Amino acid sequence: MLKKSILFCSLISPLISIGQETTVDSTVLHEVIISENRLQTPFNKNVRNIQIITKQEIDRLPVKSINEVLSFIGGVDIRQRGPFGAQADISIDGGSFEQVLVLVNGIKVSDPQTAHHSMNIPVSIENIERIEILRGPAARIYGINALTGAVNIVTTKPEQSSISAHAYAGSSFEEKEENDGEGLYWGGGLQVGGNLAFNTHQHIVSISNDKYNGQRYNSSTENTKLFYQGRLQIDERNALDLTAGYLYNEFGANGFYAAPGDRESYEIVETKLVGISSSHQISDRFSLRPRVSYRYNADDYRYFRHDLNTARSQHHTDVLSAEVNSIWNTSVGDVGFGLESRSEEISSTNIGDHHRYNHGVYAEFKTERIKNMIWNVGSYLNYNTQYGWQVFPGVDVGYLFHPRWKLAFNIGSSQRIPSFTDLYLDQRSATGGNIGNPDLESENAWQYEFSLLYKKSNLELQTGYFYRDISGFIDRIRASVDEPYEPFNFGNNKMQGLNFRASQAVPIHTRSRFHYTLSYNFLTPVSTVRSEGMDSKYSLESLKHQLMLRTTYTQNQLSVSFNNRLLKREQKAAYLISDLRIGYDLSKLSFYTDITNLFNQSYIETAAVPMPRRWFALGAKYRLPIL
Repeated sequence: MLKKSILFCSLISPLISIGQETTVDSTVLHEVIISENRLQTPFNKNVRNIQIITKQEIDRLPVKSINEVLSFIGGVDIRQRGPFGAQADISIDGGSFEQVLVLVNGIKVSDPQTAHHSMNIPVSIENIERIEILRGPAARIYGINALTGAVNIVTTKPEQSSISAHAYAGSSFEEKEENDGEGLYWGGGLQVGGNLAFNTHQHIVSISNDKYNGQRYNSSTENTKLFYQGRLQIDERNALDLTAGYLYNEFGANGFYAAPGDRESYEIVETKLVGISSSHQISDRFSLRPRVSYRYNADDYRYFRHDLNTARSQHHTDVLSAEVNSIWNTSVGDVGFGLESRSEEISSTNIGDHHRYNHGVYAEFKTERIKNMIWNVGSYLNYNTQYGWQVFPGVDVGYLFHPRWKLAFNIGSSQRIPSFTDLYLDQRSATGGNIGNPDLESENAWQYEFSLLYKKSNLELQTGYFYRDISGFIDRIRASVDEPYEPFNFGNNKMQGLNFRASQAVPIHTRSRFHYTLSYNFLTPVSTVRSEGMDSKYSLESLKHQLMLRTTYTQNQLSVSFNNRLLKREQKAAYLISDLRIGYDLSKLSFYTDITNLFNQSYIETAAVPMPRRWFALGAKYRLPIL
């Protein structure tokens, strides 16, 4: 471990001294518009802690799934139970996986049964244009359940008609475990898609399948995704958008939720998503954007995969949402206002049948009328049929005290409503597992954040500090191993953190360049109220230190990407994960080879699931313009 840490530090040290200012051909983030479902903000005028990873960056990473992409973002903690895109939990800045809201093109895809399903996203990485990560309470922007942040996955908008294919395969070259079959652990996938781009309408259709025989006993996985996105430009002022996706995912769940008794567990998840939205420029100053969406999720958890009559849990959730967002541009600033309504329903064998509604109204105001300052103030008023009325105000202030320096201050509040699993789960009769607590109150948070940003040509630096106070914090605890885990509200959970990020593109030659992104995040609890002698299910998994270095060297058609992640969790040993991708691009065809977990590190991200050791993969992409 010491040798690996020395290697990591040696990689970082020469980068800190780099200070060239020559502009290079790179992704121009300041041209990206962050719509946030409400007011539209150019990235370079944003005063929130928002990170964006673009398609260009994703293509250079040694990744095959959205889970893996997000694991390279500073402040984001991806804890995978099942590798190869099977199952993962996401948290931001030391929060729980239930406190993050996930969206696709602004459509909320988080599941009311449990946030274990939040990453059941029917979108392949080939369809992603960028991913926006908003850190901090986001009720004013996205509504409830964005307690510690939100992740918005934005899909591509075709500019040219084409067909494409992406095939890959890999292996650890390790023999399969006893009773898990014969041969090596291996797997692969295929993604096929087509784009049609015309003046008044555009379409994307894709299908993908990933299949792996695992990396340990009962860890095989197979998932299939179908995705469609269409846009019809009715006229200059009116447009219609349709997003639809389907996911079927099945995997061995050995050690996922109830180790060691769940060695023979298996899970099947099916997700359907459809969203219809439109945009209307009513006048030069006023625009309207209504949206209706529906999400269905079916979860079939088999504690004994060969005995479907014992300890089997089946859950079905239906979520219907409708919202209207509007923007009014005035001479003194932009006004955003709107409303939304959401119906959540579950039918389950061990949660029961439940139904609840959530309604929200928001208003916000953004202005740059004060010299060198950006102000954004607003509030979100929410009503839930279980928890009544609550209001969540917030304010963001940016001060541009120098052409290259920006200081930002944010105060925000948010809420997380307990999931149906938190409230009603009862696994006692079947496996002695978790139970719910129908008396749970919602979690509410206030967060205060300062950040400082420096930007000079192709160099960008950012550092910040935040303090978060969550009242009614929910955790699952038990007094002994013979008792089930049960959730309770534990007073206030107070967290503070420091973060730093540096990104720079350095020209080396007319046809070569070097790019790096360095980030560090430090988290420490100020206080956590919890009964002594109790065993917490999730508290020991939160991050304390997170150090990341992403580097990419390109020369003509050749690219080399070397990525390092050093992670230290509460009361857990630190581990270093290094991943490598070498790629070669031709006009229509590209090849790459990946080595993930380069130094063969043994580590666990969550539960009792060892992650894959060193893994080798080969892949090829083909894109053919048509019409």
